Amino acid sequence: MKPEEKARQQIDQMLEAAGWKVQDYRDINLGASFGVAVREYPVGAGFADYLLFVDRKAVGVIEAKHEGVTLSGVSEQTQAYLTSMPAAVPTLFRPLPFAYESSGVETFFRSEQDPEPRSRRVFGFHRPETLRSWAKEESPLRRRLQQMPPLIVKGLRDCQVEAITNLEVSFASDHPRSLIQMATGSGKTFTSVSFAYRLIKHAHARRVLFLVDRSNLGRQTLKEFQQYVTPDDGRKFTDLYNVQHLTKNTIDPVSRVCITTIQRLFSMLKGDEVFEEENEERSLFDMPGDQQPIPISYNPKIPIEMFDFVITDECHRSIYNLWRQVLEYFDASLVGLTATPSKQTIGFFHNNLVMEYSHERAVADGVNVGYEVYRIKTKITDEGSEIEKGFWVGKRDKLSRKERWEMLDEDFTYTPTQIDRAVVVPDQIRTVIRTLRDALFTEIFQGRTEVPKTLIFAKDDAHAEEIVHIIREEFGKGNEFCKKITYRTTGEKPENLIKSFCNSYHPRIAVTVDMIATGTDIKPLECVMFMRDVRSRTYFDQMKGRGTRTINDTDLQSVTPDADHKTHFILIDAVGVCESPKLEIRPLERKRTVSFEKLLQQVATGIRDDDTLTSLAGRIARIDREMTSPDRADLEKVTKVPIRRIINQLMDATDPDIQDQKAREIFAVASPTSQQVVEATEVLTTEACRTFDDPVIRRMLEDIRRKNEQVIDRVSIDEVVFSGFDIHAKEKAQAVVSTFTTFIETNKDELEALRILYSQPYGRRHLTYEAIKELANRIEQPPYLLSTDILWKAYAQLEASKVHGAGPQKLLTNIVSLIRFAMGEEPVLEPFDTHVHDEFRRWISEQEKLGNTFTHEQCRWLVMIRDHIAASLSIEMDDLDNHPFSDRGGRMKAWEVFGERLEPLMIELSEVLAG
Repeated sequence: MKPEEKARQQIDQMLEAAGWKVQDYRDINLGASFGVAVREYPVGAGFADYLLFVDRKAVGVIEAKHEGVTLSGVSEQTQAYLTSMPAAVPTLFRPLPFAYESSGVETFFRSEQDPEPRSRRVFGFHRPETLRSWAKEESPLRRRLQQMPPLIVKGLRDCQVEAITNLEVSFASDHPRSLIQMATGSGKTFTSVSFAYRLIKHAHARRVLFLVDRSNLGRQTLKEFQQYVTPDDGRKFTDLYNVQHLTKNTIDPVSRVCITTIQRLFSMLKGDEVFEEENEERSLFDMPGDQQPIPISYNPKIPIEMFDFVITDECHRSIYNLWRQVLEYFDASLVGLTATPSKQTIGFFHNNLVMEYSHERAVADGVNVGYEVYRIKTKITDEGSEIEKGFWVGKRDKLSRKERWEMLDEDFTYTPTQIDRAVVVPDQIRTVIRTLRDALFTEIFQGRTEVPKTLIFAKDDAHAEEIVHIIREEFGKGNEFCKKITYRTTGEKPENLIKSFCNSYHPRIAVTVDMIATGTDIKPLECVMFMRDVRSRTYFDQMKGRGTRTINDTDLQSVTPDADHKTHFILIDAVGVCESPKLEIRPLERKRTVSFEKLLQQVATGIRDDDTLTSLAGRIARIDREMTSPDRADLEKVTKVPIRRIINQLMDATDPDIQDQKAREIFAVASPTSQQVVEATEVLTTEACRTFDDPVIRRMLEDIRRKNEQVIDRVSIDEVVFSGFDIHAKEKAQAVVSTFTTFIETNKDELEALRILYSQPYGRRHLTYEAIKELANRIEQPPYLLSTDILWKAYAQLEASKVHGAGPQKLLTNIVSLIRFAMGEEPVLEPFDTHVHDEFRRWISEQEKLGNTFTHEQCRWLVMIRDHIAASLSIEMDDLDNHPFSDRGGRMKAWEVFGERLEPLMIELSEVLAG
């Protein structure tokens, strides 16, 4: 089959799935269906590949190309067909309003009714009924979004007003994706309900989809809609519009808002009739975020136009990998809500961050409360321990919890990473809990007598179980005092336990793993305790955020009678979670669904792709952390090399830098060819996998992996090394600032950026992005090892009142703000883009005083220029050919909008805003 024929076949299938009857021109029968797509229809500009008829009237065309053809240049062809329709052809409008370009793999759509007709990628074709409905609208959705009435600000916080206003500006500019970053507790859900109401009432959005992380957050969101009083009507949202929280795989046709998890939505798109609710209780944070996107097909019951807007709450990395295609299925504007966006999040939303409201700003505004860190360090937590041979130890099966006893015939040593996973040390848990108990009313909450509402994060369900029993013992309380809330909680439903924890006196302490780590609103919470480390910065910020919520005194005292006010919360760090490095971690395993035994067999039979090797390395690394000393000794007798070397060899075989280095060594060249790199990679792979040729080694690894017992160390006695508030934090911050000051002084004559900042006055400082990048790279190198993030936090620790949050974008240009603050040129440390925005407002005001006015279109271009300068320090004419300027017509359109004023304006703004 020729590529063109294959594309036509795929397009035919897509059209039929969307409700169109596909016909050849010679067999035309417009009465055969409400929607008919006629192939090779003759029009004035040639033959349209498909002419679309709805109720016997032409409404649009499809231009078909074979797979691989780029479609951006095809729109001129479809435009010619739209405007050259023969007079004899019955049409709804002339020219025709709708155009598609498709290769069967990729499809673009545009409506000529839009204020700025622009092709957008769509998953499939719209239904005939939808196109007729759109064609008959007096004003299309995108035009209605430009005509929204003024926002009623009564009852809204300033940050919520800013978020809604900026979002509607983004909608009016036809940005397909918009991201709102608002600190936990600042009212993201209320904000989203507010703008959803405006979208439905004023923009006449047909239906809004609200995606949540877990089912209990869906119930929380539904409650927010039910309680929302509309500002202009006075009635509740749900009195005016139907809101559906999906508990079954059916969308109510009269619902205007649908709330569901992305897990259930995926199930619905697959065509499943039933989806168990317990599948929605697990947080997406706990699911692999680096798997391949889940493939989905068009579902006629859920057309791509079913939702006009999709709101994703608490977006994180799994959304943009594993579930990406589910989000991109709908022809809808995407709105992200998050407290802690990662780089992936910002990238997915096209860097269109319409609102930044950090925790620091929220605390300053009284929207959030801050926190203090109370550190508990114990000897075993930091160092592990050793049990001498001859002692009896317990061995507990993790699944059945059946326990047996065994006498050690040699010394047993374990490390901190094995604690609470492979080894349970009751006295280590007891020492931590006892220290908390003794310090609670003497140091942490002085003068109080009621245990404050406390949330403890455990490593896993078994660890949580141990903690619960020890807490009840050490505090001398009954079962109602401390409860476990995890996915394995039986008896009382987790959602009811969460409700009691929020609203009732009992339980005082809840122990969880991750079930209430994100999103759950627990306002009276005053204490968050970490008995597990967290390496993901985003996840850690989410977990901390459980304590930031504000609460009025009356509501607080209803659950904690002796509390006066909630002015802050205490983060109790029992594992060094505040000290460990935080990363956006990329999971090692790419084949989580493939068993360990099968991975070993695949490698032995020659399957050695990167995903297989990295997944195997991840599994063996996990075994390495959990295996006992005798098992390690037995294994390494056979392998002849340490287990960690085997892991590193697997990783080296997939590392491009190592592959390149190996090629240089083998072929003695400075720049190896791609073929030489391939051959070098084969050498690395063969060496890395040689161990697994031996079936004895494979079986030993499988046997060790199957061992599912925990050693229970009831011998070792733990001791507290340190407990108290983090007295070293300011000392560490001062050391960081001193290092930065030394760096500036040492390099002020060497580095171009520092030389310019030191020697040139404002207005004459022509910093370049390259100079700043050189500066940022140099400061990250030894001996300084600094970053803008580290520096920002250090200044915040020392001079909190003068420091504003750096924001999630972590712009490279923020280093300019740091240097100006360190040099004493700026009284406050604020993000560079905040400085640029302030200067831009000042410049606009001055222009108005001078009588220089700008049109609405010019203002939109000026805002894009401002944002580019905030990220890059300056703007050049060539920049206008790149995103986002190219989306609006690029350099030629800019000349059309500004004329001869363009270049002088760009030069002036570069000097004024970056100065």
